[in-house]
Amino acid sequence: MLVITGTFRVPPANLDAARPVMAAMIAASRAEAGCLHYSYGEDVLEPGLIHVTEHWETAEALAAHGQVDHIRAWRAAWPGLGIGARDLTLFDADEGRGI
Repeated sequence: MLVITGTFRVPPANLDAARPVMAAMIAASRAEAGCLHYSYGEDVLEPGLIHVTEHWETAEALAAHGQVDHIRAWRAAWPGLGIGARDLTLFDADEGRGI
């Protein structure tokens, strides 16, 4: 399993406009083959800081995700929404265990 975790920033004034765009990206990504988990979460203490968590079954599923129409639309929306300061890390993980 591959795990992606990190953050990106949205100017706080643009959050209302960004939320439906983010929701569309999340819903479409969750419907992709090989997507086990996909979420964005707004930081409670830092307005505009968005936490990202993704889990993918395989590298092939993640590579396919990079080529889908909804990710192209998502990336095309970044300049208008002021999305930037992306900091994502990819981890190769086993299935993990509960703690």
